Amino acid sequence: MVTMRKVVAMNSITPRSQRGTSLIEVLITMVILAIGLLALAGLQARLHVLQIESYQRAQALIILRDMAGRITNNRYAAASYVTAGPLGTGAACPVSTATRHEADTTEWCNTIIGASETLGGGNVGTMVGGRGCVEDLGGDEFMVTVAWQGLAPISAPPAAVTCGLNSYNGAAGSPCVNDLCRRVVTTVIRIPTLT
Repeated sequence: MVTMRKVVAMNSITPRSQRGTSLIEVLITMVILAIGLLALAGLQARLHVLQIESYQRAQALIILRDMAGRITNNRYAAASYVTAGPLGTGAACPVSTATRHEADTTEWCNTIIGASETLGGGNVGTMVGGRGCVEDLGGDEFMVTVAWQGLAPISAPPAAVTCGLNSYNGAAGSPCVNDLCRRVVTTVIRIPTLT
């Protein structure tokens, strides 16, 4: 009989000691949920940056292939496509369209700066700070390069790729130093000798 009383006594004490436990559990759950939602918001922001970076890279590849095709189609005047400096942001696009290579260079420059799409009077059609270069490598080889401003620092492109070199560094205190925010894509075009 004594055992029965102890069981009844323990059962009557147990519910009283757990009255506040469910409130503490709810508070802990809310804290864990809030931390999870903050992490999800940070992930969403990072995904947005990566999506813009991906879009810019796709645009750069399209523009790169465009100029490579133009040079290949006009292979006898390939040397005329070589640029003295980067075309695009920070440089006025050529306006002459007298010859095929001049028209191609003008159209390519306008594409790089995004002139096909405007918003509030500004060009917004392609990459941020887009620049394009065509270099003569000798031996009927030409390197076409498209450079643009990345949104976050990663690693600098190889030093051999000079298009837009040191043009994408931020102000003092910016994480964009030493070309860490410069993005480039390149291709080499070989012009065969056809006889």
